[in-house]
Amino acid sequence: MNGRNGTIALGVVLVLLLGSALAELIPTPDFSNHPIPTAAVPGTTSAAREYLDVALLAVALVLATYWAHRTRSRRNLFLLSLASLFWFGFVRQGCICPIGATQNVAMAVWQPGYVIPLSAVIFFVLPLLVAAFFGRTFCAAVCPLGAVQEVTAVRSVRVPRWLDHVLSLIPFVYLGAAVIFAATGTAMLICRYDPFVALFRWNGNANMVIFGFSMLALGLFVGRPYCRFLCPYGAILGVLSKFARWHVRIPPDRCINCRLCEDVCPYGAIDPPSSAPSPTDVARGRRQLAIVLLASPLVVLCFAALGTQLGGPLSKLDPEVQLAEQIRREELGLTKITTDASEAFRAARRPVAELYAAAVSQRERFDRLAVALGIWVGLVVAVKLISLSMRSRQSDYEPNRNGCVSCGRCYWYCPNEQIRLGLIQTPEDLVKLQ
Repeated sequence: MNGRNGTIALGVVLVLLLGSALAELIPTPDFSNHPIPTAAVPGTTSAAREYLDVALLAVALVLATYWAHRTRSRRNLFLLSLASLFWFGFVRQGCICPIGATQNVAMAVWQPGYVIPLSAVIFFVLPLLVAAFFGRTFCAAVCPLGAVQEVTAVRSVRVPRWLDHVLSLIPFVYLGAAVIFAATGTAMLICRYDPFVALFRWNGNANMVIFGFSMLALGLFVGRPYCRFLCPYGAILGVLSKFARWHVRIPPDRCINCRLCEDVCPYGAIDPPSSAPSPTDVARGRRQLAIVLLASPLVVLCFAALGTQLGGPLSKLDPEVQLAEQIRREELGLTKITTDASEAFRAARRPVAELYAAAVSQRERFDRLAVALGIWVGLVVAVKLISLSMRSRQSDYEPNRNGCVSCGRCYWYCPNEQIRLGLIQTPEDLVKLQ
């Protein structure tokens, strides 16, 4: 025992001597002037800025509606679109926006644990309410995505009518897919594949930057390609605008059928006057409508059957399902390459059976939602066929309530509008200036 005590005492002496030597070599740091850190409390700047954006959105919608319907000022609408592009685009970097808020609403409906910000709800609902009463004035001069395309719509060509009808179905399919992926927590498709966010933020995925510039280049020849053939929120606005109580009119009073508005519209959103159909045409139209109505349930069923085959492929895009597949391949020895996700999973010591159960549950959700997506697409196609079979008679050139974005380009070229403004005396004067 005495030998052991002596060894311990010798060790203590050596440690003290070593500590004294190190103290001379390494000076003791001086913390006398070092400020004591305090706990950081999140401020209210972010929330205040969000509601500032809400207020600016409301003001911009009021101005766009007033200038589109009341003063019919193409100039003011264009200036407002530049201001919206600057603030909602480059300053706020495309977030928050009503288009992306569609996914937040879907998550709030389908995921009980998700709490949607009130500002996102307002951003989503407010333009819809305006469209339901006044048409797509949000698209006219408030949406930054539409504004950046409006600037580049210099020399647009007319898309063939049949192709325009086919491409106009894509936004509804995109809308259904975006809702499914948001509802399952898989991905925010609309935000991820927004072609202009990378331009607004001056950084981003190289592929999305290329996609954005490609859209702008295409916009030189095809008016607003994203708005017309991809934007899911625009699809909703178009449906509501079709039933709007008030909508923009091309002439302030009587149309003289000069066709100038039809030639200048880069979006193909002006319908020409139609002649009275003959009795033969009426009978043929009724038969066509009857066939389409009878075939509509079959169309929906066919797309629903197609949806039953999409659950598996769509679920493979879900991170939980992807992780389960990776872990299964590693356990079966089918791959020796691990991923960051699989390594993090094993480091967390999460039970593999729990992961597999979650993946199976997510796969079952995709199976159900994929059928719903098929039914949705079938309904969209059926409604499109029915609308094409129903032709209403009109005597003047009128904006298509679904496709018109209330940009006001047609105002400047309308002879009656120029007479109202006192810029010309007769319609022939404007024709001479063209």
